Amino acid sequence: MAVQGFRQLFSHPPPLLPFSSGPTFAARSFASRRAAVINNNDNRNSNGDNETDGQFVAAREWLATFHNNAIPRHIGEISFSRSGGPGGQNVNKVNSKATLKVPLQSLLPLVPAILHPPLRSSRYLAERSQSLVIQSEESRKQAANVESCYEKLHQLLKSTAKEVIPGETSLEQRDRVHKL
Repeated sequence: MAVQGFRQLFSHPPPLLPFSSGPTFAARSFASRRAAVINNNDNRNSNGDNETDGQFVAAREWLATFHNNAIPRHIGEISFSRSGGPGGQNVNKVNSKATLKVPLQSLLPLVPAILHPPLRSSRYLAERSQSLVIQSEESRKQAANVESCYEKLHQLLKSTAKEVIPGETSLEQRDRVHKL
């Protein structure tokens, strides 16, 4: 009976641990976002007149008109702290590091709905406060660090949009796929 229990115990391979070799977190999250986009594309009807198409068109228009000053400065909260790293005594005296905290509830109405899930899974998201937290200590000046924070937010929104929003398919490509 003990031998039979031993065989049952070792007859199945052990489950993979979460830290076992496999795709990294970034690869898994990109793959899951890409799979969501593919699933949305598969859910379209044959005419292509679906709600998702309208979202993609609106998102492409938004991305084309999106610029650095499109983000209102009043939606975020800026705080300053002492910077670290080299700089001599200046880093111990001056609060030059800028931290931008943007609540998702004020940011999400400004961006297309298709970008909401990737922003909620962003590496800048603070779960407790449900806000994006972006820091900059690249300069010795507070104003330059504040502008750097807003530039990082702009780049985050733009790169997320480029990952999620598929490109426009040309008429020739549509005809070619339709013939196949």
